Amino acid sequence: MEKIMRKIISIDEEKCDGCGLCVPSCAEGALKVIDGKARLVSEVYCDGLGNCLGECPQGAIAIIEREAEPFDQEAVEEYLDDREKSAVDSMLPTCDSCCSSALEMNLLNEEKAVAGVKIEEQSVMEAELSHWPIQLHLVSPQSRFLKEADLLIAADCVPFAYASFHRQFLAGKALIIGCPKLDDPNIYHKKLVEIFKTNNLKSITLVHMEVGCCFGLSRLVKTALAEAKIDIPLNEVIISVDGRIKAS
Repeated sequence: MEKIMRKIISIDEEKCDGCGLCVPSCAEGALKVIDGKARLVSEVYCDGLGNCLGECPQGAIAIIEREAEPFDQEAVEEYLDDREKSAVDSMLPTCDSCCSSALEMNLLNEEKAVAGVKIEEQSVMEAELSHWPIQLHLVSPQSRFLKEADLLIAADCVPFAYASFHRQFLAGKALIIGCPKLDDPNIYHKKLVEIFKTNNLKSITLVHMEVGCCFGLSRLVKTALAEAKIDIPLNEVIISVDGRIKAS
């Protein structure tokens, strides 16, 4: 395809920390976090208008004028249609018959006992996890444990950084975890909207780290709530990298 002089985004990889906040702001889907950096998926998907500029906390995105392939609206629509189909497919439980990773399970205390071993002897601090799976990619929006639940949404790193995660946050709640830096935030967004719409949730507690990429999870939850048009009480808690509650 012949290139033309036009406006297009430029990403400074030294400044970019891969937080992913810019990705949902691009209606054309031109941005994606790859190998820890925001990258332009294809020149033909970028219209050069710069809606993503205000979303970058590091100032890593700019609009420049250079030779690039022309913006192609038809290519964008085809790309978004394909991505939509992938997102829908990702909401369906997969591999239930061959792998336990996506098989829904109840893990309440009365079902935890191992033959010949009393529950209180299994660990000094009893785990509070009540169900499986927990990874957002694997959780079906129709999972029984989500119905009328107090939902805890946690960034992947939180349970490792905050020692009292089970006792202080997880007890009595349904849990889903995720990382928008490592996974596709667009798929996360669509699944969260469906979860919020269909489960009559009592409350949402969002716990994430103080690092930049974790604020992408905060944005995803809030934009999904807005799109679902559901009024659910939301409590956001931020954990410092040295394992303290920084804000709530």
